[in-house]
Amino acid sequence: YKDQWMSMTCNIRRFDTPERVTNCLRRKNVYLFGDSTVRQWFEYLTEFIPGLKIFDLGNPKNIGPHLAVDLENNIMVEYHPHGPPIRFNTVSSQDLHYIANELDEIKGGKDTVITITLWSHFSTFPIEVYIRRLQNIRRSILQLLGRNPDTVVVMKTANVQALPGDVSLYNSDWFSYQHDLVLRKMFTGINVAFVDAWEMTIAHYLPHNLHPERVIVKNEIDMFLSYVCPSEKR
Repeated sequence: YKDQWMSMTCNIRRFDTPERVTNCLRRKNVYLFGDSTVRQWFEYLTEFIPGLKIFDLGNPKNIGPHLAVDLENNIMVEYHPHGPPIRFNTVSSQDLHYIANELDEIKGGKDTVITITLWSHFSTFPIEVYIRRLQNIRRSILQLLGRNPDTVVVMKTANVQALPGDVSLYNSDWFSYQHDLVLRKMFTGINVAFVDAWEMTIAHYLPHNLHPERVIVKNEIDMFLSYVCPSEKR
């Protein structure tokens, strides 16, 4: 409604200014794992928050990994692409780590925030490949939450996309929806929150796009930050 997502599962706060986002993320380590649709979050945050500066790691912009820091407010944001399968033209194998392995290296705690998404690059593989990947990630999340239950873990779901002729050869909203159902089922019942990008994009009036427009990304970020810094209202 009026470009604002109204969630049935989360009391969404509106982070309309850089100050509000900064106050929420102060002293936080934010890890973004997945495909280019969560890399959009990294791009949004570094463009929206003046004090969050990109530390150039020398990696291609559309691939990563990427790192940004706000030294004054002690904020760190990292983006890491997920491991194979992934459709990039050129990428070093040293930069493609499996998410489960990355999670095993994170200490966690109340100042650790993790977001995970993976779906699009699995569309050309049997669903069993995707299920096994999620099983490994689920196991690592449970171990992480066992070490530090205060760690915030958020799953970003799939989203609908445009399907011109060439893209329809290897992508499909029907296949993406199957992945989305599996993702939700896999992580139901554990302390993991969801950002429902599927419903956000299918409900919005803008044309479907693999990489949603900024107004949709802003709503995704608002929901994400609402889990990180929930409203005190009861």
